[in-house]
Amino acid sequence: MQSPNENIERKYLKSGYGQVIGIDEVGMGCLAGPVVVCAVYATKLTSLLGVNDSKKLSAKKREEIVTELIGNKLFRYKVCSCQPKTIDKLNIHKASKLAMKRAVEAVAKDAFVQRRPLQVIALVDGPHRIPNLRIDQRAIIKGDQKVFVIACASIIAKVYRDKMMAKYAIKYPNYGFEIHKGYGTKQHYAQLASIGPCAIHRKSFRLI
Repeated sequence: MQSPNENIERKYLKSGYGQVIGIDEVGMGCLAGPVVVCAVYATKLTSLLGVNDSKKLSAKKREEIVTELIGNKLFRYKVCSCQPKTIDKLNIHKASKLAMKRAVEAVAKDAFVQRRPLQVIALVDGPHRIPNLRIDQRAIIKGDQKVFVIACASIIAKVYRDKMMAKYAIKYPNYGFEIHKGYGTKQHYAQLASIGPCAIHRKSFRLI
């Protein structure tokens, strides 16, 4: 089984880049709630035991890794999101890329402040690049399984979004958001058929 490592980051650092940013999103396929994006870079290459694609980790393990990442001074990160109204207005793909652009530009600005002069590259999980991004970038299919900083971004985004959905579960208690996090489970579709959507459902998605 492949695990993310720093080999790709090292390749870009050796080719002349001063900083490598990893970026990933969570929640694109959900029926409700925001799409959440995280951009991450490490001021010095390091490994954290257990970092992997967020989908392969338990909720407890993700929480442990995020606590370690946030407490580690070597890591910088930025979380951005787009809410359902924006998703419905733009479509999910454009909304996701907008959140990615904001997160990358924020963390890249921090990288420039930390170390000058600095050439930065963003490694994006998936097949598509970020439109109108003013720094170099590469799209890496299954990047969360290959690249350490993308895996870190994946885990942080997942933990942040899960916490947001847990809060929404209190505000909208009839949907089970604390369980399915807004994804299209059988329970979720049953509740939609019974009581209809709430304010955080994506009206542009097929809900029933």
